[in-house]
Amino acid sequence: MTDAYLARIGKLIRDARQHRGWTQSQLAEALGTSQSAVNRIERGNQNISLDMIARIGEALDSEIVSLGYAGPMHLRVVGGRRLSGAIDVKTSKNACVALLCATLLNAGRTTLRRVARIEEVYRILEVLGSIGVRARWINDGNDLEIVPPAELDLAAMDTEAARRTRSVIMFLGPLLHRMDHFKIPYAGGCDLGTRTVQPHMTALRHFGLEVTATDGTYHAQVDRSVAPTRAIVLTERGDTVTENALLAAARHDGVTVIRNASSNYMVQDLCFFLEELGVKVEGIGTTTLTVHGVATIDRDVDYAPSEDPVEAMSLLAAAVVTESELTIRRVPVEFMEIELAVLEEMGLDHERSPEYAADNGRTRLLDLTVRPSKLRAPIDKIHPMPFPGLNIDNVPFFAAIAAAAQGQTLIHDWVYDNRAIYLTDLNRLGADVKLLDPHRVLVEGPTRWRSAEMMCPPALRPAVVVLLAMMAAEGTSVLRNVYVINRGYEDLAERLNSIGAQIEIFRDI
Repeated sequence: MTDAYLARIGKLIRDARQHRGWTQSQLAEALGTSQSAVNRIERGNQNISLDMIARIGEALDSEIVSLGYAGPMHLRVVGGRRLSGAIDVKTSKNACVALLCATLLNAGRTTLRRVARIEEVYRILEVLGSIGVRARWINDGNDLEIVPPAELDLAAMDTEAARRTRSVIMFLGPLLHRMDHFKIPYAGGCDLGTRTVQPHMTALRHFGLEVTATDGTYHAQVDRSVAPTRAIVLTERGDTVTENALLAAARHDGVTVIRNASSNYMVQDLCFFLEELGVKVEGIGTTTLTVHGVATIDRDVDYAPSEDPVEAMSLLAAAVVTESELTIRRVPVEFMEIELAVLEEMGLDHERSPEYAADNGRTRLLDLTVRPSKLRAPIDKIHPMPFPGLNIDNVPFFAAIAAAAQGQTLIHDWVYDNRAIYLTDLNRLGADVKLLDPHRVLVEGPTRWRSAEMMCPPALRPAVVVLLAMMAAEGTSVLRNVYVINRGYEDLAERLNSIGAQIEIFRDI
């Protein structure tokens, strides 16, 4: 077979495996081969016989492995339909990937409950599997069990998977305690413009980590004589920066103070998990974290990450733009209070249930019923702020909501260089979105949505915003190449269909 065919077959096998919810190690076990062999097959770096293709197809229960090439996934949306009923919010994508990185701290077995089955999680699992971590889905695929090896094989890292996620940057914190020299690929993910990793390097330098970047790779070297001598002040109150500092501090045998820390939802979930590992963390929910680290962590832990406030906001926006009555269950309200306050000002008709605890015992949840409302543009601009401000990832959904409201709404997405630009894709669907500069758009509503066929924006949240607008538009729309949506949402089309949407998944023949 030619190299091109091997690469296509490898991608096809990888897609079928991920659809089954298996790791490379699980497929290798079913085939009686090694995880590294599966890794080479999926990367198109190993000759493969027709007999092996048939065996893989049988193991994965996927005829498509033997029949053809699975191209990009697209969505066909019949819009103008009202949603109804109730839908549960899934666990947090950003918390799950942070917890997966945190399992590198632990020599024992980690069980994570109700892990999001999304592409971002699959990428991290592929990277973990390639370096020797054993991960398997248990309890009918709802939970994830992770067992690390005695020694990691970083030389075997699946660099292709690593480059497709920014989360791999959070390997720096745990790995600096395990080896003196190592390297990881540049982080990827959404196309959101230049996002510097310098704040990570500045924070981790306090633990002796020095990083040089060459040829698409971070080369890390650790000086064991260096340890924090004073409080670490983060130069950016970022979520992953804070998480990396926490991961490094967790196995520093001493007390580390982290200032200007993010107190966002995924950071809090990571802190709760570290406490399960025996690491004391003071100041959870504030901008100053005091970490009492331990040199060795070896315990079996069982943890349930909390629900995703950004998915909750997505579902709320879906109800608003389709003028539907919908109950959204298990909403992590403490991370949506500003959003709900702004929406109340805009005239949102909604009802809240009494609060109850998430499965982690710490996060506050409630059920939210949204009703059709006559919305008006807010007086002030919509702009994100670090928690407890309006969530950065919830800002794009206000573009769709503002398009359904009467009047002009200014949205200032100051964090990312390119993301506001993608919101102008709503104009293809009938919206009036004016780009004022790379960070600001002016949205004029209300909108008479119209159907269209278009490519999916390369950024996760704007991509979902476009999908929601298609659901509101009369007629049939097509959204092409929706991989970026699958990075952050589990079975989104099917779940929206369960509450009244009409979305068909298809691929090119």
